[in-house]
Amino acid sequence: MERPALERLSKNELIELVLRVDGRCEELAARYVGLEQRNAELEARCSKLEAELAKARKNSSTSSKPPSSDIVKPPKQRRQKGKRKIGGQRGHPRHGRKPFPPEAVDETVDHKLETCPHCGGPVEQSEEPCRVVQQVELVEKPVVVTEHRAFGCRCTACGRAHQARLPAEVRAGGLFGPRLIVLVAYMKSVCHTSYSTIQRFLRAVAGVSVSRGYLANQIEKMSGALEAPYAELLERLPSEMRLNVDETGHKDNGGLFWTWCFRAGLFAVFRIDPSRGSQVLLEVLGQEFNGVLGCDYFSAYRKYMKDCDVLVQFCLAHLIRDVKYLLTVPDRATRNYAERVLGGLRRLFRVIHRREKMSEERFQKALERERRDLVRNAKRPPMGADAHNLAERFRKHGDAYFRFITTPGVEPTNNLAEQAIRFVVIDRRITQGTRGEIGQRWSERIWTTVATCAMQHRSVFDYLHRAIRAHFTGGPAPSLLLAESSQNP
Repeated sequence: MERPALERLSKNELIELVLRVDGRCEELAARYVGLEQRNAELEARCSKLEAELAKARKNSSTSSKPPSSDIVKPPKQRRQKGKRKIGGQRGHPRHGRKPFPPEAVDETVDHKLETCPHCGGPVEQSEEPCRVVQQVELVEKPVVVTEHRAFGCRCTACGRAHQARLPAEVRAGGLFGPRLIVLVAYMKSVCHTSYSTIQRFLRAVAGVSVSRGYLANQIEKMSGALEAPYAELLERLPSEMRLNVDETGHKDNGGLFWTWCFRAGLFAVFRIDPSRGSQVLLEVLGQEFNGVLGCDYFSAYRKYMKDCDVLVQFCLAHLIRDVKYLLTVPDRATRNYAERVLGGLRRLFRVIHRREKMSEERFQKALERERRDLVRNAKRPPMGADAHNLAERFRKHGDAYFRFITTPGVEPTNNLAEQAIRFVVIDRRITQGTRGEIGQRWSERIWTTVATCAMQHRSVFDYLHRAIRAHFTGGPAPSLLLAESSQNP
């Protein structure tokens, strides 16, 4: 139907038409306002979901989560052409194991030719050095069974009956001698082996059949031998000038505990505790700790720092992960802010990696310059909670991130403690934790022993052997504390 021309409409018809148009405009305006509100709600919801998705996608590279928590591993990158191949590289010197010294060789077998293998003629020994191959082999019976007999007697003067006294090591050890007890302890701790596997190994290799309960008794003996050395290191911790601390979860009979790692210059101490709070730090280090504590930004360390006025070096590696997380949030201004802060951190570490090529004065000036630039950029965040949280961290604890600049010997990261606790994490994943206080004390002591011996380049097996023999004979336990580690310079 064609619309009537306006000039043909009467006045009343024109008024009616205007009213109809006005009503339609009001209807469209109301609908527009509703759509605007709906759009704002959807944008807010989308931003919230994007932020939640960014948090859900946190992994070991954008947070303090361990690498084992990464559910989906990134795809492996194909090796580009021109990159070196896996294995030994052409031109590199060969690295072979050192041969056994002459005093360690138990038997020598000479191999000589009597006739020429080519023509059968007689031969004479040449001046060329002989070819030597040293071979290590298990003996057919790798254990020695010793029967100790304690004969009885009667005094011809008083008539009393007596019996010869067995040596202390024999009485305390029982069926297993010191070295076999140490082997069980070594397999249980360093090799993360279960009692059932040790049981099968002893039966198949050593020809010794024992119960799992008996093996657990040998572990208790070894744990008792390590009680005094462990207590000595634990007592030494508060006097250390530099300590790195970290903690990780621990399961005991299904309950959640925490394994704390305190790493000093040349020893490490592990402690299992039901708490992850600052109270553990108070119990171990006390209120008068005068050293520098290297740690991450966990709340327990911040509370201990505040309550006891302790100097702290917060881990820059953890800070980098937190900054990388900001690169994943949907807000562009926050991502730009994170790029500036991350660039400052990269320049700071570039200076640290060039330490050997710079004089001490130049190195300190370069560190201070990069620190000032980094703090200036970090304290100017855009709108948004994530960026403001990071900026507030620098305002409150900025100095604690750069303690390594003014305090010699302090590391900018907490890698020392994280490296020491890695062994515990592996043990936890394999053994599934402990089942009571006896297991907790054993774990604390053996982890401390293994980590400390590794740091001091000492043989764990030899130390355990000396410790168990001292324990059996009532002598003083060998110390895990070297003289140079008692006080850090």
